[in-house]
Amino acid sequence: MKFNLIEKENWDRTPYFEHYLSQKCTFSLTANLDITKLLEQLRNKEIKLYPSFIYIISKVVNSHEEFRTCFNDEAVLGYWDKIIPSYTIFHSDNKSFSCIWTEFSNDFRIFYKNYNDDIKRYYDVKGLFTKPNQPKNSFPISSVPWISFTGFNLNINDDSDFLLPIITGGKYFNQENKILLPVSLQMHHAVCDGYHAAMFIEELQKLANNCYDWLY
Repeated sequence: MKFNLIEKENWDRTPYFEHYLSQKCTFSLTANLDITKLLEQLRNKEIKLYPSFIYIISKVVNSHEEFRTCFNDEAVLGYWDKIIPSYTIFHSDNKSFSCIWTEFSNDFRIFYKNYNDDIKRYYDVKGLFTKPNQPKNSFPISSVPWISFTGFNLNINDDSDFLLPIITGGKYFNQENKILLPVSLQMHHAVCDGYHAAMFIEELQKLANNCYDWLY
């Protein structure tokens, strides 16, 4: 997958990038995603929620350069043409988790098959990173399905300056005849602002609302 270099001297965001990078400034935002319609369709088709959640997140992330901007192994700034989800799976027997990744496709049916193939192969394999050869162009998604939260924050002290978004889903709940899923989005202020966070949530909601467009 191609990594496109950013020429900071010709980049409109350079002053913002340098300021917030030097401050190591990240921020998080939590919003409730209305999955009422989506969950109904998933149940009708006996499709799992978690891979569907991973899919719509990955689709939004891949729709915007800001969400794919990071440093490469040589500490050079740029953005990937496409990034793929790395996500957590829970082991109920010993209450541990593992991180695996799945190749992303805009075609949900292809992605869903890829996901199920990976789950079948790696679900019972214990360890932190159990699927080998995780690509450089991956970003993290996790789930805390046991609790509905109003805020969630990860504190990362990393001199390599991790710039990609980090997304965490919570336990969905009922409120005013709607089914709501808490979604926490963590971003580095060097590459994203509040506008981008709001855009992320808005587009995620549109995909949930218009699930007919990609489920069938």
